[in-house]
Amino acid sequence: MRKFLLLTTALGLFTFSSRLLSQPAQTARYEGLARQIVKEALGSNSAYEMLRDLCTTTGHRFSGSSGAAKGVEWARQKMEELEFDRVWLEPVMVPRWVRGPVEEAFILYPSGKKEQLNITALGGSVGTPKEGLTAEVVEVRSFEELHKVGSKAKGKIIFFNRPMDRSLFNTFEAYGGAVNQRGAGAIEAAKAGGVAALVRSMTTRLNDSPHTGGMGYVDTIPEVPGAAVSTLGAERLSEVLAEGKPVRLHMRFSTQTLPDVESANVLGELRGTEMPGEVIVIGGHLDSWDKGQGAHDDGSGCVQAIEALRLLKKFGLKPKRTIRAVMFMNEENGLRGGIAYAEKERPGERHIAAIESDMGGFTPHGFGIGDSTAHAKLLRWAPVFSFFAADRFQLGGGGADISPLARQGVPLMNLLVDTHRYFDYHHTDNDRIEAVNERELALGAAAMAIFSYIIAEEGL
Repeated sequence: MRKFLLLTTALGLFTFSSRLLSQPAQTARYEGLARQIVKEALGSNSAYEMLRDLCTTTGHRFSGSSGAAKGVEWARQKMEELEFDRVWLEPVMVPRWVRGPVEEAFILYPSGKKEQLNITALGGSVGTPKEGLTAEVVEVRSFEELHKVGSKAKGKIIFFNRPMDRSLFNTFEAYGGAVNQRGAGAIEAAKAGGVAALVRSMTTRLNDSPHTGGMGYVDTIPEVPGAAVSTLGAERLSEVLAEGKPVRLHMRFSTQTLPDVESANVLGELRGTEMPGEVIVIGGHLDSWDKGQGAHDDGSGCVQAIEALRLLKKFGLKPKRTIRAVMFMNEENGLRGGIAYAEKERPGERHIAAIESDMGGFTPHGFGIGDSTAHAKLLRWAPVFSFFAADRFQLGGGGADISPLARQGVPLMNLLVDTHRYFDYHHTDNDRIEAVNERELALGAAAMAIFSYIIAEEGL
């Protein structure tokens, strides 16, 4: 048995050595550094402790709220504590929408019985009348189906009940196939003469937690209230409607849109030693919905960016190019922070890459790279990430906050993670620190540190 183990070890070392010899010397050097960074990230548990602090200190961080203001100050102080080369705020005006204390919905039966449904107002929605809104319900699965309903939709609550497609492997693809009913459902309902929109929550799970999210209006169409119902609530309402009798629903919520307020993006960087004007942005959005604590969406992405710079400092690494961590404000209901960052004049600077983490703090699998030229150049470094299975470098990537930089020709990239659980928590009360695994979060931060450092050293 001992001889077998020695032989196995020798073969393993031979394979490992052969692989290193087959790679350029620089690739081998980065692999050794990568192993040190991963070990430190896992051993220190720093990313998780930062996220716990952020979530418990600020709670939710919805744009314009006191929690968002606390989040800005938290990020500034944290990066100053870690002694990044430069830390600063860039002010930005953000929308201020308030949910209010009342959210309720009931199926009303002819007998006088009421059956509660768990709902939540969609972000940006107008409120119902103070006494609530009561109307019959029409169920549809698509805008096309609503158009076929015709005049029967007038005066009704339009119930959009198209689920995310569970058969799709990519949960973000499933989300993309369903989310238009949330974003534009109130517009389509009003166009059809409806008095409100009720939308099935954006998740593949069947549970009683409603998911909020952004919705919009257009100036030429009346504004009607929009809300999301939990998936179990959606199933129950559909079941009652299937009996073929008219179903009346009562909804009441007290939302308000207030004047814009000032907030800020928070920036911290390690200054490049040779080409400081060439900048790699890494980051996530500091704001969250006013449900839960915004742990996965997107506290995780923020602390991963901060932790990435901490890890590089820990090993005394001084990148040739500047690596800048940006905590963007107002991704969830306006993208004001991302737009303001891209539009700001930055004399002497040129962004060479932007990397976003906004898919939750789950196990990293690699990176999405939106630019084909950058993808071809970065593929050579994928083996550096193979020892912790984060070596999937796929063509196609980016993120909402960094998307405005695309107009400047900046290659957009994102951290790829296991997203099967992401929509269990997305925009709900369940998005709390307890939902985040500390080792998965740490590995994502390590991947961001290694990837940004390689780009800072080697360029694109």
